[in-house]
Amino acid sequence: MMERLAVLLHARDPISYAGIRGQLAPRPEVRIVSNDEWESATVALVVTDRIDEAAIRALRGLRCRGINRLVIVATQIDESELVAVVEIGVAGLVRRTDATADHLVKVLKSAAAGDGAVPPDLLGRLLNQVGQLQRQVLGPRGLTFSGLAEREVLVLRLVADGLDTEEIAQKLSYSQRTVKNVLHDVTSRLHLRNRSHAVAYALKHGLI
Repeated sequence: MMERLAVLLHARDPISYAGIRGQLAPRPEVRIVSNDEWESATVALVVTDRIDEAAIRALRGLRCRGINRLVIVATQIDESELVAVVEIGVAGLVRRTDATADHLVKVLKSAAAGDGAVPPDLLGRLLNQVGQLQRQVLGPRGLTFSGLAEREVLVLRLVADGLDTEEIAQKLSYSQRTVKNVLHDVTSRLHLRNRSHAVAYALKHGLI
């Protein structure tokens, strides 16, 4: 028997809640869980008119409760809101006009599998915004989207390759003190124990 995907439904108004629930409840692929059962939810589905501060707070609240797979259905999705919801960890964006039962189930299953789903016309705009953010904000400060500076990534990659401090310094034309400072900054900022822990953390989270 197919295991049903547990979905926590959150809507700004009772009509939206009833409408989306009515579409999904008959589907054998998903199971709508109540607020009392939120701990069993794999994916949260947030329904809103637009992605405003209230919607952002709702998404962050769900993340704080430990629900890391998020999908949002919105009547209006502006370009300016794309990076904000992706930063929170939203895996699926659906316009309300596209929110058929079939499409919702497809996006929810993709989110549960760790994949993303964005309307095709918004994908190019999202990539453009991400590129601008990297070029105009992060790049000039020596940062990347991983939260690590470029030289921190370089140093951690070399540590992962088995190089010691002296070898890393020679490879990157840094002083040994600089290499040690880079590793100290990373371990302190991310609350890690040592360089081995830093490498393990970076590998686990796909940072290097």
